[in-house]
Amino acid sequence: MDSAISVHGLRKAYADVTAVAGLDLEVRKGEVFALLGPNGAGKTTTVEILEGYRRRDAGEVRVLGEDPGKAGAAWRARVGIVLQGTGEFDELTVAEVVRHFAGFYPTADDPDRVIARVGLTEKARSRTRTLSGGQKRRLDVALGIVGRPELLFLDEPTTGFDPEARREFWELIRDLASAGTTILLTTHYLDEAETLADRVGVIARGELVEVAPPSRLGDRHRAPATVAWRTAEGAVEATESETPTALVAELAARFGGEVPGLTVTRPTLEDVYLRMIGEKA
Repeated sequence: MDSAISVHGLRKAYADVTAVAGLDLEVRKGEVFALLGPNGAGKTTTVEILEGYRRRDAGEVRVLGEDPGKAGAAWRARVGIVLQGTGEFDELTVAEVVRHFAGFYPTADDPDRVIARVGLTEKARSRTRTLSGGQKRRLDVALGIVGRPELLFLDEPTTGFDPEARREFWELIRDLASAGTTILLTTHYLDEAETLADRVGVIARGELVEVAPPSRLGDRHRAPATVAWRTAEGAVEATESETPTALVAELAARFGGEVPGLTVTRPTLEDVYLRMIGEKA
């Protein structure tokens, strides 16, 4: 089996509100997959069904080869979940919390190794109430990976992080992925998805709009580039071109070398994403 997650025709409604409307999804083993979508699009419902926390109304779902709605403890030991907040353990130390959670798994990783892996060795004997927000998030990840999961769910893992903490956390995710862990990531940060994900899926109104590598979503790699420059009079001119290299060479010849104020841009992932969810709405 090449798929860690396989979903066909997934449906879920709450009273007369349809949250997920016939969604199909495949996540390959070993990849980092980012699920993008606005609030209310159906992301949370979909992920909770995949995690086995919520029942579906219809559709076929297989996660690590099993139906998460019927899977038992052995399956759960193969899955790691990092929610937006795991819990409060104010009076326990980092080491005590990780060791406690390690006891839930039959083949848990060494707690000290996990603590080192998430960069909390210096805080191992500190009470969790003394941790910064970024350090608490690292502890959440430690609890999610201490069972040596084959598949890790990360729900908006860097919300509230400062830029430096976010980039440190990205390195941790890359480390997990390089070790073979399949990761399903939900995030509102488009730069995070572009940096970490092998593929992204955009969900809107309960349907999966498109799945592609970040660089190819919405055919952004084929979109015309916008070339802008500053004229001799100081005004800014811009034009779209499907052959920007040729246009830049033409401008360089016109200016006799450097082109003042030259910029060449293509649609960003955010541009494409906003267009997609706007069209769906």
